[in-house]
Amino acid sequence: MSSQSSPLAQSNNVTTDIPNIDIGKAYDQHYIDAEIHYEHLEKLANFFGRNMPVHHHDRFYQIHVILSGTVRVHLDETSYTVEGPMFFLTPPTIPHAFVTDNDATGHVITARQQLVWELMSGMRPTHWGNSGIMNTPLCVALSPEQDLNAKQMLYLLGLMADENDHSSIEHTLALKALLQLVLIDIARLSDQTHQKQKTRKEDVRIFHRFNELIETHYQDHLALAQYSEMISVTEARLNEICRRLAGLPSKRLIMERLMQEARRLLTYSSAPITEISYQLGFKDPAYFARFFRRNAGITASQYREDKNNQ
Repeated sequence: MSSQSSPLAQSNNVTTDIPNIDIGKAYDQHYIDAEIHYEHLEKLANFFGRNMPVHHHDRFYQIHVILSGTVRVHLDETSYTVEGPMFFLTPPTIPHAFVTDNDATGHVITARQQLVWELMSGMRPTHWGNSGIMNTPLCVALSPEQDLNAKQMLYLLGLMADENDHSSIEHTLALKALLQLVLIDIARLSDQTHQKQKTRKEDVRIFHRFNELIETHYQDHLALAQYSEMISVTEARLNEICRRLAGLPSKRLIMERLMQEARRLLTYSSAPITEISYQLGFKDPAYFARFFRRNAGITASQYREDKNNQ
């Protein structure tokens, strides 16, 4: 999933030039007073088009679920391009615009603000309060094969689609119950997404800190355990982060910095190789010679000679 700043971004204070679309009035008069409106994405797309310009829904939450195809969606201040399955949630008054593939399929649920508040009244305030997802647009890629919450959410949406064919008095009760379960899954998926974002930021911080420490201590030949202790992480986690962010194990990053400095000194300094080995923190020049040859494929003297002949 990719995201970027959107040229269509608007502030949370919706201006009068952004149209407010009431699904009950604009699309289906049968739902003019309904608390929940469900429709297949394809049917709404046939009516409104696949390219929905920026708009908002006053006093209504809306959940778009894309089962297949690509969607390009602008939510408030951010743009995303996501392959289905995915969903995006727009709270009341949040400006949004989106474009779906011509063959994209999915679900669209529009629910009255007061009903959502009632259904989620038991949730912890920090989650659905002023700073939670109640007022925050969401865009989340779904992995039903790997995530039970995603799988369950898609199953529940299928039940909502089936329930939409009924018109009995129990129909509304069933839709409310299913919507409540869908909202719980959204809350859980939001937690996972925020935790992943938090983890990614923390991993980047650890990686940068490790590189700062390498720059300071590479001549000290510290053990990896000493670096890990200074960062307050395990060696295993540090190694995993380095492999993921740099494509190299943590020990290799330390050696690469030593080799970088060795090459620089051999190229630009006229100091004897023995002296260079001491400058780099090696207590035994013979060990430096073996270290350099193992990592460069040639001896230090051969490297220097090749550079001088260039």
